[in-house]
Amino acid sequence: MSDYSPPVDDIQFVLDEVVSIGDFLEAPPFEDVDRETVGLLVSEIGRFMAEIVAPTNRDGDQIGAVHKEDGSVTLPESFRRAYKQYVASGFGAVPFDPEFGGGGFPWTMAIAIQEMMTSANMAFALCPLLTQGAIEAIAHHGTSEQQATYLPKMLTGEWTGTMNLTEPQAGSDVGALTSKAVPVGDGSYKITGQKIFITFGEHDLAENIIHLVLARTPDAGPGTRGISMFLVPKFLVNDDGSLGSRNDVSCVSIEHKLGIHGSPTCVLSYGENGGAIGWLVGDENTGMRNMFTMMNNARLSVGLQGLAVAERAYQQSLEYSQERTQGTAVGAEKGTSSPIIDHADVRRLLMTQRSWIDSMRYLLYENAAAIDRSSLPNDQAESQKEWADLLIPLSKSLCTDLGNELTSLAVQICGGMGFVEETGIAQHYRDIRIGAIYEGTNGIQAADLVGRKLPMRGGEVVMNSLDQIAKASSEVANIEALGQFGKNLGEAVEATRRASQWLLENGAKDPNEALAGSSPYLRMLGTVVCGGLTARAAIAASGMTSDPDGFYEAKIVSAKFFGEQILPGAAALESAVTAGAGDLFALKPSQLG
Repeated sequence: MSDYSPPVDDIQFVLDEVVSIGDFLEAPPFEDVDRETVGLLVSEIGRFMAEIVAPTNRDGDQIGAVHKEDGSVTLPESFRRAYKQYVASGFGAVPFDPEFGGGGFPWTMAIAIQEMMTSANMAFALCPLLTQGAIEAIAHHGTSEQQATYLPKMLTGEWTGTMNLTEPQAGSDVGALTSKAVPVGDGSYKITGQKIFITFGEHDLAENIIHLVLARTPDAGPGTRGISMFLVPKFLVNDDGSLGSRNDVSCVSIEHKLGIHGSPTCVLSYGENGGAIGWLVGDENTGMRNMFTMMNNARLSVGLQGLAVAERAYQQSLEYSQERTQGTAVGAEKGTSSPIIDHADVRRLLMTQRSWIDSMRYLLYENAAAIDRSSLPNDQAESQKEWADLLIPLSKSLCTDLGNELTSLAVQICGGMGFVEETGIAQHYRDIRIGAIYEGTNGIQAADLVGRKLPMRGGEVVMNSLDQIAKASSEVANIEALGQFGKNLGEAVEATRRASQWLLENGAKDPNEALAGSSPYLRMLGTVVCGGLTARAAIAASGMTSDPDGFYEAKIVSAKFFGEQILPGAAALESAVTAGAGDLFALKPSQLG
């Protein structure tokens, strides 16, 4: 149960029919990309991830990252072989600026690469994921010299990148960090302090690691407004581009985690021997704002992890359900043992996985496509940026919550064999658990949704989006094969509209009123947005004139299941969203014991 089949047809369907990637290809800045090339690339990436990366997954879990006495971190030999081939493939450079060796493809293609790599091996994929975020931050905020020095080798993956925010005393409250950056006088700074939970902060896959570190300059004020960002390489880079001496940064330890054992989560110490040399990225005291370039990128990618791991777990549970025989299914010959896929409840579990996976993919790729559309030189750019901003907390939180839920269903289908480690499916359940925690816990994402995203333009961004989904519900209602989908979507839209208005009105009076309902609201809005995108997919599938292998029929049935058995749960959340904060704070902390 270790093979991975890349869902190339599903990804291509989303690109072509749901997010309509062809609408923004062949126009600046994507003028050198065409749909045929995209299709060939998706297929080749799928082959690479299935053949080269997927076989490393069990090594990552069982061997894992190893911290040595000298502070070095080693990864399994299979990781080193696969990473070397990944660098040679050039896949890491696909979505970046050709000026630095990139392919000039839209970010939507980066999401396709990340999905298949993460399904193949989530721990392995975290290294390129963090590197891509660091590339974005340097590309947006670094000097031309920093870009020319670091980006070409980061694009290839020869050098990797990290983000350094968290400190022992400052978890999600980044404003409490105390790391220091003291100017030397030659344009560089000496960095001192300790950072924790640094993904791939030390490893043996690449020859250099480029750390982006948040720290305070001597006269900086308190809180997040006094934070600056610094580029601190593991090895200093000489003027000719060769690597120089080792910088004053060391790995003190790595964490022993529930999952993603192949991804070293490091405690890094800066300045044990006088100070690590670093350079300011962007202006002083703008570090937190600049880091958000990297963090928003990472939040979409973390949401993608929920989809990718759920996909891998679904494939394995589907295979198991076809091979495992137990009991006699309704209609089967008496005395025979039926494959468990013939039992109704197992079908319910499989359809729940299948339907949500389709809808999650629509959401995540639409989020990436909105980012791409926002870069186009037309009058829709600003509205697409708002749409992308609204979708980020939905993508991150809904999809990681579902990653947990759907991998749990996969374990359930496999029964006792799912619970033991030998089959490998329990690894997915352990690996994805972190998704709801890092890059801003899902509770923080929900607070961002009601505190910042819902109030955009006085709530118009959300309300206009609901208007568009309502139109889709009317169109879906006319497609007989989709049953009650259209009716249920229309009702869910109206319930979400009422809940949104309640939050806007009551949150303005007392923030706790909105925060109390923020998590159920995120689930509600996220489900409705997925419903609207699933309707779009179903309409496209219904219009296909040829379907020899039943692919489009499966999309329609998956959409119908979503509309009739998942979507009604959104409207049911209205009372939880609008209940207010009274019940949450009715008991004293001592009474909760």
